[in-house]
Amino acid sequence: MPASLIINADDFGLTPGINRSIIELHQAGVLTSATLMATGPAFEHAVAVARANPALGIGCHIVFTDGTPASPPEKIPTLIGPDRRNFRPSLISFLRALLLGQIREEDIVREAYAQIARLQHASINITHVDTHKHTHLFPAIAGPLLKVLESSHIPAIRNPFEPAFTQQLAHADLKRRLQISLLNRLQPSFARQPQIANQVLTTQGTVGVSATGNLNASTLTQILNALPPEGTFELVCHPGYNDHDLDRFTTRLRAHREIEMQALLSAIPARLAQPTPPALIHYGSLQPTHA
Repeated sequence: MPASLIINADDFGLTPGINRSIIELHQAGVLTSATLMATGPAFEHAVAVARANPALGIGCHIVFTDGTPASPPEKIPTLIGPDRRNFRPSLISFLRALLLGQIREEDIVREAYAQIARLQHASINITHVDTHKHTHLFPAIAGPLLKVLESSHIPAIRNPFEPAFTQQLAHADLKRRLQISLLNRLQPSFARQPQIANQVLTTQGTVGVSATGNLNASTLTQILNALPPEGTFELVCHPGYNDHDLDRFTTRLRAHREIEMQALLSAIPARLAQPTPPALIHYGSLQPTHA
């Protein structure tokens, strides 16, 4: 069988411009999946356009940093930042607390349930879960999160580790490649999680992680051409319109979101026109043999 590719856009629900981009790309046949932020300011708009486009797979983009919780802050105190209302504003501060053992597993579980419940109450059929900033790379997040997925009957989770065949491409600088290589040392722990071994499905890796912020047409073409002839992989992307709504958020992905849109619109059809193209699927199509 040919390789299968899930093309997933993160940050669904952050702004109307991001939502509009995701739906336009899906309708153009170059995006199969999106992960929805439960407390995103444009959540209701995202739910409406998702319902109007049922072929788009919808996952839950679980946020533990740089965002607003779905739970009352006093119920998840070890996840809350200095303002006592929102999560810690930076990934570094979150990881510092995590590695120092300052974040309680019960708070991770409570907040994951709350974010998932918001999508379920909106009648979203959740195909999978991933995390903002890929925080489930770390066993202290992956373990409790997988327990939540198991009890919530959510069938799949992003494999947050980038395969070697795209790590070696020249789309990331040395610092970024070293970071990815270091983080990939956590992959065996992820694979050993009992839910991954027995119930919760995943892919053989996520491509485009090291290309974040540099996913232009040339980079995307390189990634697509490097895909193996077999296996199931996810391409992570962050398309959107760089408009006034986006100006309200602290994000390094601004103008580049529109570059990613154009890259998808040009590179995906070009790859599909070549011999033995990958089959485009979403997480709801994963089978146990793909894990």
